[in-house]
Amino acid sequence: MRVCILGNGLSSLTLAKSLVNQKIFVDVLYPKKKSLVNKTRTIGISKSNVEFYNEKIINIEKIIYKLNKIEIYSDNLEKQKLINFGNNKDHLFSIVKNHKLQEILEKNLFLSKYFRKINHKKKLNFIKDYDLVFNTDYNNSITKKYFNKKIEKKYNSVAYTTILEHERISNNVAVQIFTKNGPLAFLPISDYETSIVYSINNHLKGEKEVNNLINTYNSKYTLKKINKINSYELHGLSLRSYFHKNILAFGDLLHRIHPLAGQGFNMTIRDIKILNDIIQKKIDLGLPLDSTLNTEFENNQKHKNYIFSTGIDLIHEFFNFERKTKNDFLSKSIKYFNKSSSINKIFTKIADKGLLF
Repeated sequence: MRVCILGNGLSSLTLAKSLVNQKIFVDVLYPKKKSLVNKTRTIGISKSNVEFYNEKIINIEKIIYKLNKIEIYSDNLEKQKLINFGNNKDHLFSIVKNHKLQEILEKNLFLSKYFRKINHKKKLNFIKDYDLVFNTDYNNSITKKYFNKKIEKKYNSVAYTTILEHERISNNVAVQIFTKNGPLAFLPISDYETSIVYSINNHLKGEKEVNNLINTYNSKYTLKKINKINSYELHGLSLRSYFHKNILAFGDLLHRIHPLAGQGFNMTIRDIKILNDIIQKKIDLGLPLDSTLNTEFENNQKHKNYIFSTGIDLIHEFFNFERKTKNDFLSKSIKYFNKSSSINKIFTKIADKGLLF
């Protein structure tokens, strides 16, 4: 059996490695032009997803930086702590540089006899030439033709990313601050480096202005350098239909959410878990891996992904409304409920595993 994956991002390569590990022949279609590597982008991976990645995809222990706690603050309560996940002993979340993860995946895949990189110029009839096709590419003709019906959300925000270089400290606590301009995350990636994701509302800001805002909210690090700032517009989406015949949408094409909770890539890993299970059951029963897999996947994941995405959007909207109205009711409520150990455990489980059903 041979399948094709359209796109070569982290979602595509992670999916490719998962399929190769199940001894499925995989062709990955790379774009015409090689994209520039952005070395300031990082992703967060929850504890349960790191465990799955290590066991079923590839061991990433050497390139991840483990965090023990996540603290959430709000300007509306004068930077008082609203939520405190985790403790100083247990691994809660990990941060990894995008390009490091991509490098380790490609290096391993290129050594596999089940993997093949194909040229974008090669003419292919994806529906006829492959048993299954996984489409992660937002801009190709297949997406425009078969996957144009979606629920979209404009956040009217721009995400700014960079990496801070600072004096060495014990650096195992991630911090999220709901500022007057939008959510700002400090995500440690070593004792001397911290990734920044700042989602600023309404309009573009210059690099100097963003640097000044970061400095305003930085109360922890003695800075040596703020690296080049990159930016991208934020929007959310959920596809109305996950597949067309033997082509299954996947990764960011399937769902995009606001980065405030660091759950985008985690949603994709959870999708791969389910896909793995469906494939393995079919293999065990001697059933063909055909378009029925797409139906099973959509039936299992579509409602879960939509509910989870909507939940993230609600968090964003609540804090956005609070920011606009200068009302601190939500922040005070969250701070109150977080005092309950049982509520805190529920928050922690959702952050780790997504929905609890």
